Amino acid sequence: MSDQLFDKNRRTGPVETPARPGEHETEELAHYDDAVIGRAFRWSLIAFLLLVAVGGVVIFLLTRKPDTAPAKVTEITAPVARPVLAAQIPEAKFTDITASSGIKFTHSNGAYGDKLLPETMGSGVAFLDFDNDGDQDLLFVNSTYWPWKTPEGARPPTLKLYRNNGAGQFEDATAGSGLEISLYGMGVAVGDYDNDGRVDVFITAVGGNRLFQNRGSGQFADVTSAAGVGGSPSEWSTSAAWIDYDNDGDLDLFVCNYIQWSKEIDLEVGYKLTGVGRAYGPPMNFQGAFPYLYRNEGNGRFKDVSPSSGVQVTNSSTGVPAAKSLGVAPVDLDNNGWIDLVVANDTVQNFVFANQTNGTFREIGALSGVAFDSYGNTRGAMGIDAGYFQNDGRLGIIIGNFANEMTALYVSQGPAAMFTDEAITEGIGPASRLLLKFGIFFFDYDLDGRLDVLSANGHLEEEINKVQQSQHYTQPAQLFWNSGQPNTAAFQVVPPDKCGPDIFKPIVGRGSAFADIDGDGDLDAVLTQTGGSPLLLRNDQKLGHHWLRLKLVGKKNNRDAIGAKISARVDGKTIVRHVMPARSYLSQSELPVTFGLGTSTRIEELEVVWPGNRTQKVPIERLRVDGTNVIEEEG
Repeated sequence: MSDQLFDKNRRTGPVETPARPGEHETEELAHYDDAVIGRAFRWSLIAFLLLVAVGGVVIFLLTRKPDTAPAKVTEITAPVARPVLAAQIPEAKFTDITASSGIKFTHSNGAYGDKLLPETMGSGVAFLDFDNDGDQDLLFVNSTYWPWKTPEGARPPTLKLYRNNGAGQFEDATAGSGLEISLYGMGVAVGDYDNDGRVDVFITAVGGNRLFQNRGSGQFADVTSAAGVGGSPSEWSTSAAWIDYDNDGDLDLFVCNYIQWSKEIDLEVGYKLTGVGRAYGPPMNFQGAFPYLYRNEGNGRFKDVSPSSGVQVTNSSTGVPAAKSLGVAPVDLDNNGWIDLVVANDTVQNFVFANQTNGTFREIGALSGVAFDSYGNTRGAMGIDAGYFQNDGRLGIIIGNFANEMTALYVSQGPAAMFTDEAITEGIGPASRLLLKFGIFFFDYDLDGRLDVLSANGHLEEEINKVQQSQHYTQPAQLFWNSGQPNTAAFQVVPPDKCGPDIFKPIVGRGSAFADIDGDGDLDAVLTQTGGSPLLLRNDQKLGHHWLRLKLVGKKNNRDAIGAKISARVDGKTIVRHVMPARSYLSQSELPVTFGLGTSTRIEELEVVWPGNRTQKVPIERLRVDGTNVIEEEG
């Protein structure tokens, strides 16, 4: 959550900071001490090099031979955004149906005036079919009141579970479900960890996480203690993902942790805005935290393999945890059948954990080009997603960054995990710079076969406009349409006249997810906000485009088929999609996969690559266009 008002290293502004740092600032002081020593060393080195250079020039002048060829100059140019084709953006309206659909949820962050950092980070949302009726239900994560500041007589806020009737209408199914619990909730991950055919729920929080096993009939049981995935009560966990990282057929669990936080540390840091007072600040003066990696032992228990797996990265100078993680995108970066992890970190470098296929990971963020921006700087990274947005075999990793930082779009440059940030040339960078981006994902909202982008936005500080006129606490979402045209920017900003005003209602946007909630084939969306109501958006496009919906069922692999890759050949082009509900920020999208077919009504070829790289050809005569198809793993 870096900000030009807060960031000591890259931004200046009217900020008051504590006169004397506390113990939690050790890492920052070490950083500054290293910087002073480094500057002194560099000046000594420069002086030495100048002496060497002078000597070299003298020798060269005495011994040089006549020039035989003119010098060649290589010109370096900055990336330039390609032209846009705004006139071609299709009309596809989104309608706010939050109230009319039966959703009556309000997020509670417990804010009471001290402006503690968790209050402004919001909570996530998940689309899931918890009752196995084929419809996508909704689960909203909630935070709660602080134990030292609970309003007298107030009922504790809880999670909210809503059952979908199949037509996009929801009824509250929380009471008696076992999910009517109160905690300072942050994120959610859904997956069938015990392969019993029912989707289970993992909730991350400030002060300990919870695992709920789906017992059927709308009942969930808290199995956190028996499973061993509660984590430390002193940790602040954020996004999480169910993955089968060791390809043994059951789902393991990766959990991001943000920073070492407590009320006392937060108050000691004491960020203030001049003319405003106490303010929500960035995480620079908080120590980082290690993520968790839990291996599924297959008996309802998990083993914490974090220390031995390679996911615990330390600061090379101080030895403290380097991660300040908010988002994770599990994806097979090198197409070897083993899931890798891309982690979005706030104000420190992003991580890329390459799966070594032996139960361990190797961090290659800097080597892959994903760790920093094009100038070698870190950014305030929040939400993240990955997808094949160009249908040309190149993978894109999109990361929503802080205000006055462009959204990142890292694009693969070959079969190896090497990426360059093409946000500017693809049109998404400059248009996204001003807003503060949280939830972000790829989805094909117009069913033309190309992945578009939706970003949920909102600032941290309620009174930010008093000191930055360009910033507002509530902010509109951004929708980017993928043109797919050669020699033009891939992404065009969709204006209200093309999709309606509802999707652009200013909110304090945080989590986001997508699903087909009404069975019409197109993808609807939900956005959450901190301290307020969500925004459920029904996709009402009338373009006449066809679609193919696939639900995979694993047999040897995990039952949810999480990590599988599906390739569809349509009109001579190959469209690739992943089975991966973990995306965006603190949230989970639906498990089934939707292929937009545009005007086509025929699939030429369909192939599933299951985790472990086993390929399965699907007979195309069995596929029903404009319908849902269940594909079971062979063998």
